[in-house]
Amino acid sequence: MGGVAGCVFCEGEGGRLVLRTPRFRLIHAGEAGFPGFYRLVWNTHVAEFSDLPREDRIACTDALALVEEAMRAHLQPGKINLAALGNMVAHLHWHLIARYAWDTHFPAPVWAAATREAAAERLAEVAARLPALEDELRSRFANIA
Repeated sequence: MGGVAGCVFCEGEGGRLVLRTPRFRLIHAGEAGFPGFYRLVWNTHVAEFSDLPREDRIACTDALALVEEAMRAHLQPGKINLAALGNMVAHLHWHLIARYAWDTHFPAPVWAAATREAAAERLAEVAARLPALEDELRSRFANIA
């Protein structure tokens, strides 16, 4: 893929690829216990949101809003966590995480310690909704590009 040596997002997709545009890609993160965990990854290696030209910042925030809207409609979470930490990987990417009052970490961040056992049936229900969500996202982004 090119980019910066040693950067996981330059050297690979960073997860299961859902869609790619000329500017960014959406991946399913595959985080255990969080089936509705996605990352919007900027294709070129930049460390900070402010490194992007204004037009790209607007495209990025529009994409985040579109993904969040679709996640809310399909997954019906109690909350969407949106984060751009980049402490471990200094390549611009956003975490979009569907959260539920029943998930193992709620209300704490997904990176905190679990406070309860996983609800396997509920996780399976969310996972079953992912194909329709991802089909809609591919369609919506195809219409934009």
